[in-house]
Amino acid sequence: MRKLLLALALTLAAGAAQADNGLLSIGAGLTNDNLRDIAATNSNLSSTSWKVWAGVRPISLFAVEADYMDLGSQNVTQGIAGTLGSPAGTSTTHLNYKAFAGYAVGYVPIPVPFLDVFGKVGLARWAVSGSNTITGTPAPGFFSLSDNGTQFAWGVGGQVHFGNLGARLEYENFSIRNTGGVNLVSLTAFINLF
Repeated sequence: MRKLLLALALTLAAGAAQADNGLLSIGAGLTNDNLRDIAATNSNLSSTSWKVWAGVRPISLFAVEADYMDLGSQNVTQGIAGTLGSPAGTSTTHLNYKAFAGYAVGYVPIPVPFLDVFGKVGLARWAVSGSNTITGTPAPGFFSLSDNGTQFAWGVGGQVHFGNLGARLEYENFSIRNTGGVNLVSLTAFINLF
């Protein structure tokens, strides 16, 4: 009988957690990305882009989430010096960055029912693709660029929710090879499905 009462109590507690926080959530919104010290272009990339995410929150203090982030793209054209310092041609580099990330999310137990503050740690799988075109030189050419990797990722944020709808403001950070890393601030709207 005790086992049955314990199972019933746990089921009711899980149901209460679901009703307040949502077991399954999906969201989408805008990001402000700052990718620093890009070696291929000797520049920085700051862009406004987009992000989508989904999460499972089985208890009020813990969730697992997955993100897809478009980190932006850039075109950089630079002159190539010829003999005696005169321009001999141009080099145009196009780069496109994106990332998938998976996080374990911990929520701070604060006594405000519509507000959540959280921290998250996980892994980000980033990818960069692009090309480099050289024109006007004795040896013009076209080169394809591609790289990817997996890095430790972390973030912090807060969210408000009323019923099944909510909004979230968060900061995420992870490294990308041959750059100084990415800082990402996002504002997303979300819905709790269950």
